[in-house]
Amino acid sequence: MSKSPMNRRQFLASSGGAAIALNAGGGRALAAPPRNHKPVLMKLGCQTAPTNLEHLHYLARYGVRNICGYPQIADGRLYATREELETMKDLAAQCGIEVDMIAPPFLASISVDVDKHAAIMLGQSPERDHDIEALQTMIKNCAAAGIPAIKYNLQIVGDQRTARTPGRGDSTYSTWKYSEAHPKTPLTRAGRVSLEESWERITYFLERVIPVATEYKVRMALHPDDPGMPPQGYQGVQRVLGTVDGLKRFVTIQESAYHGLNFCQGTVCEMLDDPGRQIFDVIRYFGSRDKIFNVHFRNIRGRRDDFVEVYPDEGDVDFVRALQTYKEVGYKYMMMPDHVPQAPTDPHGLQSFAYCYGYIRGLLQSAAELS
Repeated sequence: MSKSPMNRRQFLASSGGAAIALNAGGGRALAAPPRNHKPVLMKLGCQTAPTNLEHLHYLARYGVRNICGYPQIADGRLYATREELETMKDLAAQCGIEVDMIAPPFLASISVDVDKHAAIMLGQSPERDHDIEALQTMIKNCAAAGIPAIKYNLQIVGDQRTARTPGRGDSTYSTWKYSEAHPKTPLTRAGRVSLEESWERITYFLERVIPVATEYKVRMALHPDDPGMPPQGYQGVQRVLGTVDGLKRFVTIQESAYHGLNFCQGTVCEMLDDPGRQIFDVIRYFGSRDKIFNVHFRNIRGRRDDFVEVYPDEGDVDFVRALQTYKEVGYKYMMMPDHVPQAPTDPHGLQSFAYCYGYIRGLLQSAAELS
């Protein structure tokens, strides 16, 4: 009697039991990763703009079915109407894509020196109250349109990098070396901001936003400060959201199931002395508390104050193990690339993003097979 052919799941199970796999680079024998019997709930996602038909077709081409969208907002408003949100959702649906999250047209990862709507982190009233009211309206409209999450930043000095480093082929990698950083001005227009002042402004915001998000059941996902800084800070600001301890404190203010993180794994790694070893426990801490609402799944080489942003397969963090850790804690939202390498023939990074989509999609499929 002939045996029935072994299907892929059976093959993976038997090969996992044998604890042997071949490294594609040289045929080295490697121990198979431990089995994790929880289901894979994560989804491949993306947050690149614009949310128009051409870009949506691009995303669908590479298997992206869930996104953070950017609605077309008229009249310079700081919130989208329900109709604007529904129009964006309908456009995405034409390509088989769901809008799982949106970004407001302010609270971005930029310096207050260039931000036209920085009153919240400058602590300026009544301007900050007007901006908070706009976000409250956005929350209500997202709930009405069926969009379950909003991502945002609370920054003063904005994202910081110092150079670009040569990478694979003709690509270059975004680089940060604190020792070589030379800010344009010693201080931003915020002046010197103490730890206490930063926490007061953040708390003021959360006390007015999170109760509305809780009422309307819209998850609010904060992106950490990028990158983390030494205790003395940068441009007169000590980055309270640029440390793991700071993020732990943040999620306890206005405790709610709708208050959590846009967990940028790359940014969190940039806070650590040994990210290749430490990041997994950080994922477990926030993931086990259901405080991760979105993941920027990117890799770095280096450590706090000195790193380059690289392709997912060549950094210090084991992405197979990282994804297994998200699976372990039951994370169920998007896994999206971010800050991809650039090349002269790919100035907008679309090729690099496509590479990352395939890489993440492959990891998700492999993790599902090993469930």
